[in-house]
Amino acid sequence: MNHREEFLRVRMASRSLTALSEEKVKAVLLDLAEALLTRKEEILVANGNDCARMDKADPRYDRLLLNTERLEVIASDLKTVASLEAPLGEILEERILPNGLELKKVRVPLGVVAVIYEARPNVTVDVFALCFKSGNACILKSGSDAQTSAEALVAVIHDVLGKHGVERDVLFLMPPEREAVMNLLKAHGIVDVIIPRGGQGLIDFVVENASVPVIETGAGIVHTYVDGDVNLEKAAAIIFNAKTRRPSVCNALDTLIVHENQLQNLPALVKPLQEKGVEIFADEKAYSVLDGNYSLLARARDEHFGTEFLSLKMSVKTVANVAEAVAHISEYGSKHSEAILSENAASIEFFLNGVDAAVVYANASTGFTDGAQFGLGAEIGISTQKLHARGPMALKELTSYKWVVRGEWQIRQ
Repeated sequence: MNHREEFLRVRMASRSLTALSEEKVKAVLLDLAEALLTRKEEILVANGNDCARMDKADPRYDRLLLNTERLEVIASDLKTVASLEAPLGEILEERILPNGLELKKVRVPLGVVAVIYEARPNVTVDVFALCFKSGNACILKSGSDAQTSAEALVAVIHDVLGKHGVERDVLFLMPPEREAVMNLLKAHGIVDVIIPRGGQGLIDFVVENASVPVIETGAGIVHTYVDGDVNLEKAAAIIFNAKTRRPSVCNALDTLIVHENQLQNLPALVKPLQEKGVEIFADEKAYSVLDGNYSLLARARDEHFGTEFLSLKMSVKTVANVAEAVAHISEYGSKHSEAILSENAASIEFFLNGVDAAVVYANASTGFTDGAQFGLGAEIGISTQKLHARGPMALKELTSYKWVVRGEWQIRQ
């Protein structure tokens, strides 16, 4: 089925958004936050149907699962987005030319934003909220695993929009069939940008097949480097948090890089991981130290580096210095989130300046790479590219700009 007519309705509806007052937008989002909790039973039933079709051992199960607590977090994030200052109309630059022309560079919506995502129901609400607040209409393509949850959430959103007299076509949820994706990827001139949010396979497919501009987000091959100078107890706590807090998310630790001077301390650094059942794939030097000191241990193969595990698995790489750590990240990273744990100021600066990633950390968990954690309310995704936006994409990243020129009947000589 060709969805061109639905896409055109979204395009038409997007024009109505710039006429909405900031008070109206805020009221819709606050009302939606309440409605999600008021109607949580129907949402959780729908989500339960999705979860019943997925093996609990699947790394995606945790992403798919909704419960009362998670709905409350989603509602809280909605209220945060509602409270943020709308970016539209912000004057980024202004000047008067010698010929008297008055120039202003003004922030405007992108227009129609399409997001293709996998089994993450919260993305449905996050994308709508950020797009609506930034004056964009949106087209959503959920993974089939989460389609029932997405339909329940979109039904609530549409009801709230209707209650406030806002066109429902500012949000369109596509059917679950995979064939529908190609219609979206080829909607050049109707859709302004497509954002794939998921694994590397999804991102590669969208980039290779889209005629619509693409912003790449999602895939996170994340490293944490333990330098020669470090507080072992604090480092162990950060490693534990980065790996086990939510192993199925894109900012979770995949490869621990260890300075060779810390090898004797490696068993202590990873000991807490064993309690959570983390399987370690260690290079030769690390294996020789961990053998007999860590039960869930295997020798690393080439494929264990540069892998986004999304589960309780992790590789360990030994290096001689911070430069080797940066080189390893350069070869195997996905430009998402990278961290150094060190008390050496020179090593920290070398790492922060040398690593090419959307977010680089010194002495903090990569688990903080998140729009809400950065004070942005929520996020569309974590952009790992350099054009237009990088890192957590929120309100300002969903805008472009235009030049507004006011004259007094000037003509160009």
